[in-house]
Amino acid sequence: MAVEIAKPKEVAPGIYAMHGTRGANVGAVLTEEGIVLVDTPLVPQEAWLWRDFLREVSGGKPFLYIINTDHHRGHIVGNQWFDCPVIAHHIAWRYMRGYRDNFKHRVRQLFKRRPEIQAQLQDIRIILPEITFGERFTLFKGGREIRIIHIGGHTPATSIVYVPDAKVVFTGDLVMRGEHPFMTQATSKEWLDGLRLIRKLHPRVVVPGHGEIGGPEVTEPVSKYLRYIRRQVRAHIRAGHSKVDTANAIAPELLPWFPIPKYRRPKITQQIKQGIGKVYNELIKEMGTPGTDGEAPADDEEEDTDAET
Repeated sequence: MAVEIAKPKEVAPGIYAMHGTRGANVGAVLTEEGIVLVDTPLVPQEAWLWRDFLREVSGGKPFLYIINTDHHRGHIVGNQWFDCPVIAHHIAWRYMRGYRDNFKHRVRQLFKRRPEIQAQLQDIRIILPEITFGERFTLFKGGREIRIIHIGGHTPATSIVYVPDAKVVFTGDLVMRGEHPFMTQATSKEWLDGLRLIRKLHPRVVVPGHGEIGGPEVTEPVSKYLRYIRRQVRAHIRAGHSKVDTANAIAPELLPWFPIPKYRRPKITQQIKQGIGKVYNELIKEMGTPGTDGEAPADDEEEDTDAET
């Protein structure tokens, strides 16, 4: 069965994005010297189609760099199909260097009902970043400036990519439109600060990590969601409730915020509880309040937002 992907879209002159892939949205910035990629498709056939499309619209220009907005599989597995160096935050490099056979097995298992995709993923090669940075990194290539800004929030490594001449921001998974933010590695305060920074850039176009492309307004639902969790968790801490009780109380309130396929409801519920547990720990430190008994569900190393649908 052929893989169907969303049609790539030119979101600003010389800047392309594609949403609807099985991993995360991907982007590309065309310069006079070549192409700078923002993340890469998880499914090989989608990566090959994206690669061929960009070669055609660029007139055969080379791929110069890949910028990975974080270390999760939906952003980095497709690196192997583009012959160019990878740039990422140094924490992303630390995670990626540990990806071995177990990681590759879990990627293939996402597609256990799609043997044709599993076959494409038999030889996964993890392409590590050759260039890492701390807080900010700027590329000047082919007449364009491309700023990479470390945010954190979603993961310790999460970064955004800003192209100032076109006022386009690629947010990575700081923004996930129409679905619950993945929070099991989250720091909610950093996340909210990052969303405010995106709005202060006054972008014309915001390319989220998941969901349709929009303007700065696409950051607001995530901000509202995070602020709600922080308010609710703070109230439960002040009432002396444990982390487990807090997660069990708040998760049902959050489930209706975004649509969830029925078969994914148990997994998403667990992920929401994990995220609430992260916020609970964070606010305990902020408030200087001793924790209460009870263990939150263990954090997952990897996100599940790129699971097969």
